[in-house]
Amino acid sequence: MSGDDLKQMYRTRTEGDFPDRIEVIGRAYAKVEDLRYGTNPHQPAAFYRPEDGRSLVLGAYEILKTGKSGLSQTNIEDMHHACGILKYMTQPACAVMKHCNPSGVAVQRGDMPLVEVYRRARDADAQAAFGSVVVFNRELDAATAEEIMQSIVEGVAAPAFAAEALDTLNDFERFRRNKQIRVIKLPDMAVLPKFVDDGTDTLEMKVFDDGSIILAKPYLSRIRSVADLMPAYNDHKSKGRIDIARTPDARELDDLLFAWYVNIHVRSNGCIVAKNGQTLAVGTGEQDRVGAVQQAVAKAKAKYKGVETLDGAVLASDGFFPFRDGVDAATSEGVTAIVQPGGSVSDYDVIAACNESNTAMVFTGERCFSHH
Repeated sequence: MSGDDLKQMYRTRTEGDFPDRIEVIGRAYAKVEDLRYGTNPHQPAAFYRPEDGRSLVLGAYEILKTGKSGLSQTNIEDMHHACGILKYMTQPACAVMKHCNPSGVAVQRGDMPLVEVYRRARDADAQAAFGSVVVFNRELDAATAEEIMQSIVEGVAAPAFAAEALDTLNDFERFRRNKQIRVIKLPDMAVLPKFVDDGTDTLEMKVFDDGSIILAKPYLSRIRSVADLMPAYNDHKSKGRIDIARTPDARELDDLLFAWYVNIHVRSNGCIVAKNGQTLAVGTGEQDRVGAVQQAVAKAKAKYKGVETLDGAVLASDGFFPFRDGVDAATSEGVTAIVQPGGSVSDYDVIAACNESNTAMVFTGERCFSHH
């Protein structure tokens, strides 16, 4: 079989026959468009939005530039998970997405320009950022568009685009290798529900190969601010009570909250290493907790430019630590503060490990597993 034969097989897509209107759980949906493909090129797909138009963000996107052949299911899923992170950010922020996980996220600190926020998100893992979907929660300006076009990007999405930014994104004389970039305008993602008392009638739905489904309420957090992060403690039935010896300082608290929000849309087991409003690494998809920590630490040291130690960094774990080994793996590399749900039978030993290394730890009282 020749290389051309293989390429043709790869590009061949089974045609779908998707209706213009469907009903799911008693709610009517209208087809927005047939997609370039689903998860893989041979899987057809179509995108629908509720006919009643409630709480539309992704369902009301506007494609300003289609690229070669429009959006794929993966493009839309990347935007979905990016919005799920960025909706929590009150400052200008950027999520660089790859395969439904962020390769890097950054939020403005001080008065840094948006282009610097983007660089920090991209350079958290510049290798993974190749061919990414980049999403912002603020209008895209010309300087940031110029920086985006310096590398291969699958698509860029934002709530608004400055005229000069659009000119740059369409300047294919200068940026020929990025001529297929897709440009998507999104409504304000801040309207999306975020917290446990935010009203929503939306349901998550998982459909299995045999046609059976699971319905679930969407994930909403109880953590509204750093004030909701609880200093770690444990009342052990035989060892007595132990309290965390050091509480996080103001910078660590801000980073812990930021890292927790990022972790909400990272595939579990997830561990986020962050510092100064920027992910240094995103550990995702590991089957064990210490492995998720080790993966995140290794990625930060191997992939992030200029990182040799993690001194002063924080760690967010989407589930509790079943043993102290995960804490030791982080603190031995310089992590100084940790946020985690709490509730493990080993919380006493985990807190003791933090106290031995003068590491701050806070509990959320909730986990944020995501099995997307």
